Amino acid sequence: MDRLTAMRVFCEVATSGSFSATADKLDMSRAMVTRYVSELERWLNARLLQRTTRSVTLTDAGEQCLRRSQQMLALMENIEEETRSDDAELRGQLRLTCSTSFAFGHLARVISKFLAQHPLLKIDLHVGDGTVNLVEARIDLAIRISSEPDPLLIARPLAICDSVLVAAPSYVQQAGLPQHPQDLPAHRCLSHANYGRNTWRFVRGDEHVQTDIASHFSANDATVLLQAVLAGAGITLLPTYLMGDHLDKGDLQIILPGWTAPPMTIYALFPSRRHLSPAVRALLDFLVEEFASQPW
Repeated sequence: MDRLTAMRVFCEVATSGSFSATADKLDMSRAMVTRYVSELERWLNARLLQRTTRSVTLTDAGEQCLRRSQQMLALMENIEEETRSDDAELRGQLRLTCSTSFAFGHLARVISKFLAQHPLLKIDLHVGDGTVNLVEARIDLAIRISSEPDPLLIARPLAICDSVLVAAPSYVQQAGLPQHPQDLPAHRCLSHANYGRNTWRFVRGDEHVQTDIASHFSANDATVLLQAVLAGAGITLLPTYLMGDHLDKGDLQIILPGWTAPPMTIYALFPSRRHLSPAVRALLDFLVEEFASQPW
């Protein structure tokens, strides 16, 4: 059997923890998935997976095999891309990761436009705010919002990320308007678990203010905070890219106009400039162009 395919099947099983999910993702029967894994174990003369009725876990040999298989598959993808570099049509698969809120707010739309121009290309987008090892997870490109990107990665800025305080008119009618950032501790505040959970910083011209808040509701995703503040739960700090037409329609109003949080930057991050595939280069250029005008 094709050993590279067997490695690819094994990596998917190890990642998903499920033979059935792997079969669905790779569009093959569960029996074929089992056969590929068994053949790989027979070839290596080692048990790679511990199987029970409820779970699939890696053995020590499986952990080693997973790392090496991922490296070999990544190398093969690079070889395929390099040998096709003179082909005008982009093809293959790219793996991306991005925060939920930015993927929801803008990236999904932009990726759809990019794929419409390159129909032979496939993109696998992993959504989440958790830290991901790009090499181990075989991620080609990470879209992250930060003031200090990982120095071990290559960072290409895409756009500035501004954030402002917002609340629903129903909350303002009930609780009134704060007049200064120092008034916020008296209000119901909603915070992001990974950014300013208990302390908010604001800038107005040359004036800088730091305010400690008592967060009544915290979430690790900005889209959750958006829904909560729309429901009148309190005041929160949200990126402008996420609010869309909520301000125009009057669903939300800006609190403390003139005060903003220190801006961050939306970056495209990747492990190395060496052997960057034509597809990744094309997507990078496309993202830079799309977000240059900062439509939000």
